[in-house]
Amino acid sequence: KSRFDFDRETLYKMIWDFADKNKNLNKDQMKRLGFSLDWTRYHYSLEPQIVEMVLETFRKLFTDNLVYRGQRMVNFCTRCGTAYSELEVEYEEKQDFLYFIDYGAITIATTRPETIFADVAVAVNPKDKKYKDIVGKTAVIPLINVEIPIITAQEIETDFGTGALKVTPGYDPIDFEIGQRNNLETIVIINRQGRLIKSLRVPDELVGFTVKQAREKTVELLKAAGKLVKQEPLTHSVGTCYRCHNTIEPMVIPQWFVKIKPLVDPAVKAVKNSQTRIFPKKRFEKLYLDWLAKIHDWNISRSIVWGPRIPVWYCLDCNPNIEINFIKTQEKISGTWQKLKENYSKEEINSGLQNMIAEKDAAYQLNNEVCDKCGGKNLIQETDTFDTWFLSGQWPVNTLKCQSGDLEYFYPTSVLDTMWDILNAWISRMMMLGIYLTGKVPFEVAHMHARVVDKLGQKMSKSKGNVMDPIPMIDLYGADAIRLALVIGVAPAADIAISEEKIRGMRNFCNKVWNIGRFILNLEMKNEKGEKDEELQNKISKLIKLVTKNIENYRFGQASDDLYQFTWHEFADVYIEEYKKGKISYNILLSSFQTLLKLLHPIIPFVTEEIWSLMPRKTTLPLIVSPWPQS
Repeated sequence: KSRFDFDRETLYKMIWDFADKNKNLNKDQMKRLGFSLDWTRYHYSLEPQIVEMVLETFRKLFTDNLVYRGQRMVNFCTRCGTAYSELEVEYEEKQDFLYFIDYGAITIATTRPETIFADVAVAVNPKDKKYKDIVGKTAVIPLINVEIPIITAQEIETDFGTGALKVTPGYDPIDFEIGQRNNLETIVIINRQGRLIKSLRVPDELVGFTVKQAREKTVELLKAAGKLVKQEPLTHSVGTCYRCHNTIEPMVIPQWFVKIKPLVDPAVKAVKNSQTRIFPKKRFEKLYLDWLAKIHDWNISRSIVWGPRIPVWYCLDCNPNIEINFIKTQEKISGTWQKLKENYSKEEINSGLQNMIAEKDAAYQLNNEVCDKCGGKNLIQETDTFDTWFLSGQWPVNTLKCQSGDLEYFYPTSVLDTMWDILNAWISRMMMLGIYLTGKVPFEVAHMHARVVDKLGQKMSKSKGNVMDPIPMIDLYGADAIRLALVIGVAPAADIAISEEKIRGMRNFCNKVWNIGRFILNLEMKNEKGEKDEELQNKISKLIKLVTKNIENYRFGQASDDLYQFTWHEFADVYIEEYKKGKISYNILLSSFQTLLKLLHPIIPFVTEEIWSLMPRKTTLPLIVSPWPQS
């Protein structure tokens, strides 16, 4: 069954039960890997107190006139039945055709002949001399013989196709912008299921066809009418759904948006003024600033069940044409409230509710008790839920508000570490919402760590079957081996290639550290000096400086590599041998190794803590809270 076979309450409970059953898996993995965290402050994004804070943020944005429901171009997946942000669209190279179609006064080129019925103009570049004499005249849409104006637009590429673009504001982002500037109509011919609808412009034989079917049939009709000039193979980038990889359909439909500019300006200023520093700066600060410079209003609504519903209500009496979809005794029922109320009660609809779709100009309100307009109580809540990044964007603030005094003490936080591929999706949202809610940046440093790939350099994903479960690797080689394999030799933000062979090699290093410790623990304590004591002390002092500097500058891969090389190839291979020759004293060998344990501990905490607990030492403190070595 698909999610469309269940009412929203049943489906939500099914997902909740699954999430509740499995939510401790990640927590257990983190514990097994040695995450040093305060688990008393563990929070889940759908905890009631967190959800209430998210809803309160929406209400604040609403009151501040920073959120609205409007019609804009969105990326819509007709299979999943929801819109996505630009950041959630994955682009794939696909083989298609470029169709050259006769529009009377001009020939256009398009990859989407099925949308010609929604055309409202033909656009050419104002600098394109070959079309200067026909600008302002009319073209004719073939098959339906509708006249449309020929206009100019800077976006048109003169060297693509014929240099003439059919303008279809309802089904292309560039066309939508051209349409907005020129006050052109947006014509709807494709529904949310991805099928052509009955319309004065759509030929009857195409009604109900999928986009793919309609494309094939339209080409057939154009050929028969003598209007298809030619078609050429074309390889181009096509947006696909990140969930199901279905081709994304650009659509103009009512959605909830946040007015982004008032939030973006402070987030840009904070990075430019170094209130928040992004590492590595050279690569990612520019990426952050460039993206925010061209960002559009943020679509925060998703037509899915999982997540908090947007807290606005519609009066059914004032908005009788609201479309409602619900299930009763396993039968799917759809219709407007005006028609449904004749046969079904509101209670019947609510008990099997799937979703509702309000008209673009439907009246809405925050008050969920009585209608602000008519005073009636026949209200229905918006069924769209929040974009996950709307919740996640408030995470630094909301998690610290859960315990009294935490926000005042910990906010702004010091460092936020995440993978670079969600810089714009998450970091930018936290910056915008954090500053909006508190007047302060959410963190002083945003560190972009590397992406984990397999040994062939391919991104790990379930669909590829190359994801590595850390638990079996921990059972085989230990958590320290995985930790070291994930960080050693990795340049800032470069890909991390991980494989069982690499983990096995790091296990060998951890064994080496253990064997060094066992060797030193079995030595007899002596107080004599060695002729190479000072040399080893100087080497350790330089290593402390080097490792400390690299860690402070987020060069964890280099710090790990330096420690690996020194521990194995100098301390073990050279200085332990010098000790055996009487050239290194016991005290210097012991203190040097204890310093190495401290330097290694953030990377391989388990083996170092265990050895430390067995070492003769002045302090009873565990290694994890011992002072960092000073050179």
